[in-house]
Amino acid sequence: MKRKAWGTILLPVLAISGILLLLALKSDIRKKSTFDDANNGGLTLPAGFNASIIADKIGGARHIAVTPQGEIYVKLRGLEKGKGILLLHQNGGKAEIKSGFGNFGGTGISIKNGYLYASSDEEVFRYKLNANNEVINPDKPEKIVTGLISRGEHEAKAITLDNAGHLYVNIGAYSNACQVKDRQKGSPGQKGCPILDSAAGIWQFSDSKPNQHYGDGVRYATGLRNVVGLTWNQQDNQLYVMQHGRDQLHDLFPQYFTVKQSAELPAECMYALKKGDNAGWPYMYYDWQTHKKMLMPEYGGDGKKEGGQNAINPVAAFPGHLAPNGLMFYTGNQFPAKYKNGAFIAFHGSWNRAPEPQAGFFVVFQPFKDGKPSGKWEVFADGFAGTADQKAKGAALRRPCGLAQGPDGSIYVSDDSRGTIYKISYKK
Repeated sequence: MKRKAWGTILLPVLAISGILLLLALKSDIRKKSTFDDANNGGLTLPAGFNASIIADKIGGARHIAVTPQGEIYVKLRGLEKGKGILLLHQNGGKAEIKSGFGNFGGTGISIKNGYLYASSDEEVFRYKLNANNEVINPDKPEKIVTGLISRGEHEAKAITLDNAGHLYVNIGAYSNACQVKDRQKGSPGQKGCPILDSAAGIWQFSDSKPNQHYGDGVRYATGLRNVVGLTWNQQDNQLYVMQHGRDQLHDLFPQYFTVKQSAELPAECMYALKKGDNAGWPYMYYDWQTHKKMLMPEYGGDGKKEGGQNAINPVAAFPGHLAPNGLMFYTGNQFPAKYKNGAFIAFHGSWNRAPEPQAGFFVVFQPFKDGKPSGKWEVFADGFAGTADQKAKGAALRRPCGLAQGPDGSIYVSDDSRGTIYKISYKK
């Protein structure tokens, strides 16, 4: 009787357990399929484009560089198993970690003239490459620049190189708006903003001279609060950057700005820079809706007074707080003709638009014609954040950060939240 009783009890329990397990497995499959390659890795793209996740959970993938052989160098924000740079080998539609090296985290990475350049938050290194664009001596990089300022805010050192032997490094402002008391309600701006002497700009160095110090560099452009996306435009031989606009207009000066104005008005700006240019921070912000340079409230602005008379104008402007972290000009032939020489921008996504929904978490395309922006920008790849609710709350599953073009004309997008690398291609 006991055996029969136990059997009577166990059979239904086992049946229920089996059903629950099956439901759990189906749920897990559904979760995974949200980001499978058949679904473009979860991305929404224009017709004819497809995306695949070629690597996942590799660490905080910041900027990336792709070799002519299709290998991918990834700069990690922090160390993974003691390494800050990964080399990924593509095989069968996926990318596997081939090697790791570099004992420093950071953001910038670039390939130029037989070298791999990579940055920490304080230094820039370079590694000699062989004919296959593989690092020859990964344990002994050459130190190119040292002593870069890193003071707790806007520390990332994005880098790019021109065609004349120069390295460009962003040194972000260690402040929001150069207030006497940073991010304190009603605090005025510092007179003359001493931060401009050592930060808030782009510094130029030799790309080959070892052990240059910050003081050896040339302040190439100033008045830039923080730049993470920057690149050298080969079409017009000029430096282009994406600036992160200011924060907290309403929080700090509620008498002048509504919550909505605070969320949307201070534009994320694209600048085409020449030596000596001044983009105006901290004395002005750019209002992308009125296309005007506005005087900062810390320096007497009230939301109506214009400013920045001596500052250059942006060549393109985008809504506030989208956080542009990657910039790339498309020079390939795989994509349709409209994309040729245009700019792709990776927007990392906002944290400070509340109570407005958080925004960004996408890659946009800005058309160019004759070396200048032409026409309205458009969202090119969306869906990195996950669900609409995740995006609105800023709880993004993935955040686009770096961009690179592959030898076949595909583009690659890195994500520094989950550690994902996407490959986006076009098929006629």
